[in-house]
Amino acid sequence: MKAIVTGGAGFIGSHLVEALVAEGALVHVIDNLATGHREWVNPQAVLHVLDVGDAETRELIVREQPDVVFHLAAQVDVQRSIREPDYDASVNILGTINVLEACCQASVKKLVYASSCAVYGDCGTELIREEQPTCPISFYGISKLTPESFIRLFHQMHRLQYTILRYANVYGPRQTPKGEGGVVAIFLDRIKRGMPLQIHGDGEQTRDFVYVKDVVRANLAAIGKGDNQIIHVSTAARTSINQLVDYLKDIHGADIPVEYWPERPGDIRNSCLANRKAYEQLGWQPEYGIRQGLAETYSFVMNSR
Repeated sequence: MKAIVTGGAGFIGSHLVEALVAEGALVHVIDNLATGHREWVNPQAVLHVLDVGDAETRELIVREQPDVVFHLAAQVDVQRSIREPDYDASVNILGTINVLEACCQASVKKLVYASSCAVYGDCGTELIREEQPTCPISFYGISKLTPESFIRLFHQMHRLQYTILRYANVYGPRQTPKGEGGVVAIFLDRIKRGMPLQIHGDGEQTRDFVYVKDVVRANLAAIGKGDNQIIHVSTAARTSINQLVDYLKDIHGADIPVEYWPERPGDIRNSCLANRKAYEQLGWQPEYGIRQGLAETYSFVMNSR
């Protein structure tokens, strides 16, 4: 099998590339290294330093004619999307269209698209199902949702098979405190530097934290399953930011000072995704609980330079 992973030098993408290589796949990585790292790319994969919106990206996909394209490259910083909505849209919407056109020209068998729980906004539902109406409250949420419509239409018009995976809040080794901006990565970076944790709001906002290795397994399952479906990749378990801090204090083995700051625009109050459909369509369910995943991530961060 030949696969192309856009964003394959980044947090989730680099883990996916490793798993694909381990499965014996021939893997090409497309990444502009804006937030990705060359050293994270498995040496058995071929790295192409390109932007997803480049004409060269389309030419590469057409030339290589992969069996599957995993489209993970994205602008994922919510606050940056608010400051620079034009840049956010150019990467996430126009970049995806470029990849879709290339997939059709190359007769790609399957596109697996990394979407986000941000598409739902603050819907007020305790457990969100895939059928829930979408109502993003950030430009990032809009720019992740809009490509889903393009993907569905490309399927209708060109028969391009796809699976859309809407991720909950992914965390794990290699997530940086900038770029992806995941709260786990930010907190661990501050713990390592001996700085207080900063919580925006009262800390009772909740998230569905899913470990990166589980996310990779869902992507691999989507190669041959879940055709033309939107599927959550989540734990279906809610964790408040205050609870997250308590877990980290326990793992750290010492008290950690905490500061509370005002809420930020675009931040969702509560987000938790149902995952029954993933089990039914992909045969997937999470293997990592929050404590185990945090412990592995803590160890990685504390032992890295």
